[in-house]
Amino acid sequence: MIVGIIGAMDEEIALLKEHLENLEILNDKVFEIYRGQYKEKAVVLVKSGVGKVNAAVATSVLINSHHVSAIINTGIAGSIHHSVTLGDIVISKDTQQYDVDVTAFGYKQGVIPRMKTSVFEADPNLIDLCKKSIDASTKHHIGRVVSGDRFVSADEIKIKLQAEFDAYCVDMESASIGHVCHLYNIPYVAIRCISDNADEASLVKYRDFEKHAAEISAAMTLNVLALM
Repeated sequence: MIVGIIGAMDEEIALLKEHLENLEILNDKVFEIYRGQYKEKAVVLVKSGVGKVNAAVATSVLINSHHVSAIINTGIAGSIHHSVTLGDIVISKDTQQYDVDVTAFGYKQGVIPRMKTSVFEADPNLIDLCKKSIDASTKHHIGRVVSGDRFVSADEIKIKLQAEFDAYCVDMESASIGHVCHLYNIPYVAIRCISDNADEASLVKYRDFEKHAAEISAAMTLNVLALM
């Protein structure tokens, strides 16, 4: 079994790189890709870059070129649900792209035309492993992660995302990873640590908490790998 791990930024993969044994840098035209082992598990780690397209292409590369059997998306996110606060972990129940807008043709916001689903369910077994890997002192939630190509920093958008999508947190990659995994029938889960509240104060909080939140998510990802 080969496990693929995707983080968008250096901060989200740094701790994982430090803990992989027999680390190799793999040649790729686009991405930083690393191969190694953790607790005797084969791992391929990629820094995708920020945004849905980068994350989707990186996911496809892991599946088609590196033949991964499962994918874990690790990183930071903004809080949407009122119960989710800074430093909390959100484990994806499912993911959805909130910025797909074909409402002019009668579709609901977030619905991708001519697909059977626009909500991409995370793998139940991976969700269970995430639950088992959480330290008792870490507050966690299992809920929907929504993704779009913008940094959410406005109360009105936050309110809309909770009301329309029942979202727990928002990022810029998870749903596109879920989309590709759905198409290829690859199990996946997103692990997100909250770095900001997706409101007007988000930029300040993000800068203060980004590295710490990324390390929390990466540490939990290592715990999941140890249980696989």
